[in-house]
Amino acid sequence: MQEQRSKSVFSNRNFNLLFGGSSVSALGDQFTLVALPWLVLKLTGDPAALGIVLAVMALPRAAFMLIGGAVVDRMSPRRVLLVSRAINTACVAILAVLVLTGAIQMWMVYLLALGIGLSTAFAYPASSAILPQLVEPQQLRGANALFMGMRQLAMFVGPVLAGVIISVGASSPQHALADARGMGLAFSIDAVSFLFSLASLAMIRIHSDYHPPQPVGSVLANVATGIRAIWADLPLRAFILYAAVVSVFVGGPIQVGLPVLADTRLDLGAASLGILMTANGGGILVGSFLSGIGARLMRGRLGLMVLCIDSLAGLALAGLTLIHSTFTGAALLACVGVLAGIAQIAIFTWIQQRVSQEMMGRTMSVLLFTFMGLGPVSAAVAGALLKVISLPALFAGAGLTLTAIALVCLNSRQLRSIGVSKPQAAGI
Repeated sequence: MQEQRSKSVFSNRNFNLLFGGSSVSALGDQFTLVALPWLVLKLTGDPAALGIVLAVMALPRAAFMLIGGAVVDRMSPRRVLLVSRAINTACVAILAVLVLTGAIQMWMVYLLALGIGLSTAFAYPASSAILPQLVEPQQLRGANALFMGMRQLAMFVGPVLAGVIISVGASSPQHALADARGMGLAFSIDAVSFLFSLASLAMIRIHSDYHPPQPVGSVLANVATGIRAIWADLPLRAFILYAAVVSVFVGGPIQVGLPVLADTRLDLGAASLGILMTANGGGILVGSFLSGIGARLMRGRLGLMVLCIDSLAGLALAGLTLIHSTFTGAALLACVGVLAGIAQIAIFTWIQQRVSQEMMGRTMSVLLFTFMGLGPVSAAVAGALLKVISLPALFAGAGLTLTAIALVCLNSRQLRSIGVSKPQAAGI
């Protein structure tokens, strides 16, 4: 019976619409993730400017992420997601037009990055809360696995396609900006992909569309309630604090360091960046399939598994100091991706099992804040550091620090205890 139910998830019209639209949009997102840092480097040649752009996206996302989670818990996540993705579509489409016409300037990039950051502050909590309203509870684990696999597949395919399109679409002499046509085409592809997501969301109907939650208290009070609930759960609190530290030491060096590595030390330009990101995404995809095996081998000790994986990931990050070949770097990042995929699926499932649906939006917003908010802020710091230290020093310092922190945290009983499900009382 359970096997039959798991197979029937694709008989759900709403799930098919969401999965199809999100799949196309996830693939399109990878084009902007490659084209935007490449655009900034071609406009300025300054890694610090890239760090500032990422921070301009991150600051509003960080500031409004927790509010976004509370808003999602107070109304229909479908409607929140529809509005936020419409804003994101407009920002990327404008970016494409400005690049293709040669009118793009850095102040415009900053302004559009701000708009993208604001919209994603609401989109991420909404996308994490909509699925439980589309499928039966017994189908949730399989549905989540499908979405995670789809996103990692997009990360595997998308970046290399984006790198090739940017390189092949190199601008003709009338364009002052190098690779303008290729970058404009990449942004255009992402904008079109958003239209598929908007169309699918417009046709979906979920429970909260007809029976919206009854808000209790203000949005800020709801945010405070969510934070208190997380703080009272010692293993969950410990993991989120640890994830914040990891984001600081990994997010910035990776987001700023990889584009600079591709531009200054590797041999294929934008294609090198695409290959590196594709290798990492492919590794995560493989790791997601191995996650169940890893959890069984660790006998549920997910915290111990995550700390061991991060200690190895830190050494791999430090190993980027030795990379001068695109495919050697791709192999290293693929190995890191496998380890990350094993940990990501296991931890995400643990949180879903531990937290009540009424608190899901707020809990996920806090978790996403640690990555989406702090990571790009760390990128601004990393960009500034590259003015005074070398790229190898950045990778080595960040990687070895992460390894040291993971090893020290092996002494934390709260982190080591992660893996035990404990249903948590709902709070509004």
